[in-house]
Amino acid sequence: MTIALDDPAVVRGNIVRDSAIVMGRELRPMLRDPVSIIFSLIQPLILLALFGPLLKGVPGTGDGVWNWFIPGVLVMIAIFGTTMTGSNLLLEMQQGSHERMLVTPLRRSSLLIGRACKEMVPLAAQAILIILVALPLGLDVNAAGAAVGIVLLGVFGVGLGALSYALALAVREQDWMFWVVQQTLMFPLLILSGTMLPLDDAPGWMKVLVNINPLGYVVDAERALFAGDFASGSVLAGVVAAVTVAIVGIGVGVRAVK
Repeated sequence: MTIALDDPAVVRGNIVRDSAIVMGRELRPMLRDPVSIIFSLIQPLILLALFGPLLKGVPGTGDGVWNWFIPGVLVMIAIFGTTMTGSNLLLEMQQGSHERMLVTPLRRSSLLIGRACKEMVPLAAQAILIILVALPLGLDVNAAGAAVGIVLLGVFGVGLGALSYALALAVREQDWMFWVVQQTLMFPLLILSGTMLPLDDAPGWMKVLVNINPLGYVVDAERALFAGDFASGSVLAGVVAAVTVAIVGIGVGVRAVK
């Protein structure tokens, strides 16, 4: 029996295989130097130590300030880490290693998918470390909800990572533009998601922007999941937002890499 090379099942299998190869290649440097994951947590840990205590008694945070703040910090880690991953691709393009990957038998779409899926691993590791640090501070977390929340962060991170890689490909001739766009978008998205401060008393024009910010829905979903409120509408909205970002990100990234 012969198998046609254009059989969809074969194509899907090749994409999965090739993406796994790329993902393994991207993970190897991190596995050789796991300390880098810890160093990347310095900024979130500073926020926990210096900003978290200031939120006690702030309207909108509820009685458990750490239960409100920690999910936001995890989303913050996701957006900080994944939106900067395109800088690694810029470096590879400058060194010529990306061009060498393009002439391998690997499918070009897998170069993007494998890189994007790699973002789930450091995100999960960092999230677990932050939760362990926050437990002695008073974090009261539902274990199952936290596990689902970390998976949700991973899905969201895949989309953000893919968009970051697509941006790097788009500005390869003017790599400074990568940082301009990344910094310009990242901070408004964070502020308008309620990661650090409640937005209940925000002005009307700001609430309009909040309602169209997918990051805010993910933050609300994380808080509901950490509280064990699986039936909350926020969880469904967050899942839809994360999956949508992942689909759009991979779609845009695959088109950019071809």
